[in-house]
Amino acid sequence: MAVPKFWRQIPALYNLEGSVCGCGALAFPPREVCPKCHAVGLKPHRFRGKGTVETFTIIRTPTTDPEGENIEVPARSIPYVMGIIRLEEGPRLTAQIVDARPEDVRIGDRVELVFRKLLEKGPKGVIQYGYKFRPV
Repeated sequence: MAVPKFWRQIPALYNLEGSVCGCGALAFPPREVCPKCHAVGLKPHRFRGKGTVETFTIIRTPTTDPEGENIEVPARSIPYVMGIIRLEEGPRLTAQIVDARPEDVRIGDRVELVFRKLLEKGPKGVIQYGYKFRPV
């Protein structure tokens, strides 16, 4: 099986997937044990990808690896916004907020899930995609 096909078959990489317990508790990322009632055997749950910005920060310095190569976002993307997003279903997660100028992002803004390129290792390296959020 080709490497890209293998990665596409892992649902959590290309969907906002967490877990749900029989008691109704939702978790993100997926968990083996319920954070509310401590039961085991949680089932997968796909979130709708709608939420609200609870708080955020503006990143003005790129993250680099030991060789000095930018590994988070291209330098042309600085500054960028990282936020805590409360999903409509309840769980919170950390994600980059895109498609908005940093000065336009506000606590309480409604956002929706988008999938974007996260990084690429070298000219022929693996391209990794992941979730981000944009204003609605």
